[in-house]
Amino acid sequence: MHDVTDKEEAASLNEDTIRLVVIGRMLRRRWRLLAALAVVGALVGYGASLVFPPRYTTTASVLLPGQWEERELLTQVDIATSSTVLDLVADKLRWTDGSGTDLQDQVVAKAADGNIIKISGTADTPQHAQQLSDRTAQQFVGFAKQIAGGSADNESANERAALRKQVEAANRRISALAEAADPGQTVEGVEARTSLEKLRTSLEEAMTKLDQADPASNTAGMVVMGPAARPTGEAAPTRVQLIGAGALLFFLLAVIGHLAAVRMNRRPRTEREIAAALGADLIGTVDVPDDGHAPRAEGGGALARITRFLGADSRWDTPAPQRSGDEAGRRIRYRRVCARLRGRSAAPQQLLAVVPEGDRVAHRAAGQLVAEAAGEASTGRPLLRLVPVSVDRPMVPDRATESGALVVVSAGNWTTAELSGIARACADGGHEVVGLVVADPVLARPESPADPSPHHAAPAPAVHSHAPGGSA
Repeated sequence: MHDVTDKEEAASLNEDTIRLVVIGRMLRRRWRLLAALAVVGALVGYGASLVFPPRYTTTASVLLPGQWEERELLTQVDIATSSTVLDLVADKLRWTDGSGTDLQDQVVAKAADGNIIKISGTADTPQHAQQLSDRTAQQFVGFAKQIAGGSADNESANERAALRKQVEAANRRISALAEAADPGQTVEGVEARTSLEKLRTSLEEAMTKLDQADPASNTAGMVVMGPAARPTGEAAPTRVQLIGAGALLFFLLAVIGHLAAVRMNRRPRTEREIAAALGADLIGTVDVPDDGHAPRAEGGGALARITRFLGADSRWDTPAPQRSGDEAGRRIRYRRVCARLRGRSAAPQQLLAVVPEGDRVAHRAAGQLVAEAAGEASTGRPLLRLVPVSVDRPMVPDRATESGALVVVSAGNWTTAELSGIARACADGGHEVVGLVVADPVLARPESPADPSPHHAAPAPAVHSHAPGGSA
């Protein structure tokens, strides 16, 4: 008997959330195909690495002394990557065409902690990347000093010079007052000299702060903090990263494609759904031993052989076969199906056992039913003749000695349209679909060597030839 949980899982793969067990089953049964697609993705990544040559990146740092606000640092960042600075850089580099337009995508500047501007250059070789970063830092400092010197307001400079002269005069006056104060050691004299010294110190501190707050002086103090280090490795994405990304991308796309196909799969998976698609009553369910190593269809050329090698010629989303009972128990199921068929008619009749081509499990089940019916023909049970039909263009032999059709299929392999096509083909041939038998693959229990009785041996399937007047 099959496990009910596995049947429910197989019937609701397209309705419930994909479970980890489904992903594990896909990896076990389609690992060759997934590995092949990953290799294809790696080759695509390698091809992309040939189209996009390797790049190298290094960074040069510029120190801005003094006090700078955040918006002022952002302004300096924009100046470092401006077209004017990059044009100057391009003029100094021998491996460029003299225009800074091409360098705009190769130079990046950003403000770091400690009033530092980091200028990163990217080029096709480590030497070019180092030259680009160093030249950009040098031209940025020179251009910033030029702007600060050229934009200084002469009137403001004159006022600052006049103020400095007044402060110097005030310092001399303070010194004179301190000398003229009571030379004695009286309290009043000491307090006066102390106050005058504090005033002198305050004036000097004010002038120092004024000089530090001068943007021109801060800009003039810019300095490049040493040459950029020559890069030793490629910048991302490297060739190895492109190859790995291609392999991972194709692998994930393959997994997602498999899961999406399961979610969109509308093939009937339960006996009730299959019976509704055929418009027939369910006669019974039979077990077909399957050890998982059954031979597959041969032929079809190189493409078919590759498909078989990759495991893409068989379904992967069906649950693993459950272990069944012994051979005697399985034969009881077949006898009961034959008995139900006999009970549907008072007189013995011959039926067609219609099986979709390519349904290996259903074909074996139908052969077993034919053998059982032939072995019990003397008891009045209906005789069966096996007729495989194509699901693409189904064709059933015209009615002759047969008076109906028994459809034998396995679950989850055929769409509703394909099953309906088989039913219409039976009707076109003058055969009424008297019933449906669903074949389930199971794992056969190993026979005990101590019981070699021929009674338990399965009879050979009796497959009769097609009658004239139709083709499968």
